[in-house]
Amino acid sequence: MPATNKDWVPHIVVATIVEREGRFLLIEERINGTLVLNQPAGHWEPGETLIEAARRETLEEAGWDVEPTQLLGIYEWQPRDLAYPFVRFAFAATALRHHPDRPLDAGIERTVWMTPDEILQAESRWRSPSVQTCIADYQAGIRYPLEAIRHLTPPR
Repeated sequence: MPATNKDWVPHIVVATIVEREGRFLLIEERINGTLVLNQPAGHWEPGETLIEAARRETLEEAGWDVEPTQLLGIYEWQPRDLAYPFVRFAFAATALRHHPDRPLDAGIERTVWMTPDEILQAESRWRSPSVQTCIADYQAGIRYPLEAIRHLTPPR
């Protein structure tokens, strides 16, 4: 469906790519009744930096405290059935602490740690192509310093 200027409002999202012992942290979430796989990811909210949003979303969706270490990349995806695109800021992050008793966001069924091969085999369950693209870029060693993102908002 073609977008008009008034419909075209990109959704800014953040995601964390967290690798530990050869496995990547993913979430299983229910979208329109279908169980899909995604990295911990969500919308950037007012009053926070993109890095703060990445920390918050990972805690809310996966129950993990993480520390973003590098910018993995910026990914644009235009689903065919939506009038707006997604712009994803993906961060490589280190897992710090798990909160196993913390309730996860609505729609999140569980977290899983998967190998790259398991992720590839689950292609039909990816929420978006960004899931595998981010893993492939991470494995290829693509990284940018966090300083590549310049937060110009005055301190609170």
